[in-house]
Parts: sequence; structure tokens; C-alpha cells
Amino acid sequence: MHKIRDLLWPVALACGLQLLPLVARAGDIFDFIPSGGRTLLATALGAKPAPEALRAVLSARRDRNAWLAYLRGQPKDLPGMRGFSEREFATLADYLAFNLPLAADFSSATWANRLPPDGRDLALDYCQNCHVITVVVTQDKSREAWLGTMHKPSHKEVKLTEAQREALAAYLVVNAAIPVDQVPEDLRVGGASY
Repeated sequence: MHKIRDLLWPVALACGLQLLPLVARAGDIFDFIPSGGRTLLATALGAKPAPEALRAVLSARRDRNAWLAYLRGQPKDLPGMRGFSEREFATLADYLAFNLPLAADFSSATWANRLPPDGRDLALDYCQNCHVITVVVTQDKSREAWLGTMHKPSHKEVKLTEAQREALAAYLVVNAAIPVDQVPEDLRVGGASY
């Protein structure tokens, strides 16, 4: 009996890790991971943004620094941004610089569902396929170091475009290095102490 259990627990663990991205959408255990740009943009625009406000933001092309300047100016088009932290401004500016402009009909009520995934989405959807998310979000690395990791042979097989790797690295530079004591105990396994 113990031999069967000893053989099955690694299979159960592997299956559980494969399901973590689905659980991530439910929230709760992953709430310690900061919001990504897609979520921050939806918050900034509010529940029912005017079509002209959507068009003004989503059709614009700016680099990260220009987006930061725009966002810090507290534009009227982004009423939900009051109270954003500098980390949230940086996360949103990176997301906007990587993903805008968007070619879409912004008058639809489903505009938020058409936004590209953000760095948090990418981390939860791809990094967890091989290891617990804590291994990623507790590390403090530069952009170059994150990209170096993502370009190692073991990570090159991950189905991310180069633009997605860049966006993920940008997100992690701003939002990773989460202290382990802020990670739920259930996710502190697998050597996630660095």
C-alpha cells in the first residue's frame, strides 16, 4: 500500500502544478503577486469608460518614459488611477509601451477581454508549468538576468514570443523580489527561499 502511495504522489503533485494556472484565475492564493498591466489598465479606465477615453488611451503609441509622464499627470481619461503606487505606474507604463496601440473597436463593452496578457498573466500561465510560482516571484534580478534565464535551453522551449519574454522580464523587474514571508505557506515549497 505504501509503495503505491509513494509512486502516485509525484504524479499527483505534477498534475496539481499543471492546474495552478487555472486556480490562479480564482485569485485568493495568488493575491500576493502584484497586479499586472492589463488589470491596472482596466482599473485605471474604470468600469464603463467613455469610447473616446478608450480610443485616446488604447490607440496611443508611447515609450515607457512617455507613458510614465502621461500616467503621473493623472489624466482625466484614467479616473481609477488615483492612489496608484510608483510600482503600479511603472507596471502599467511597461504594459502600455509593449502592447499599444491596439487595433480594435473600443466602443464594445468587452474591450477589457481583448487586452493582451500582462506579465503577471504570463508568469502564472507559463512559469508554473515547470515549478511553483514562488521560485519566480521571490527572485530579485535585472532585466538582463531575467532574459538570460528565459534564453537558457531549459526555458527556450517555453512557447513565448520574444516580445512576451521582454514584457515578462519588465514585469518581474518591477514586481518580483517578493519577500518569502509574504508568500502563502502552501506555496513555500520547492526551494522558493531565494
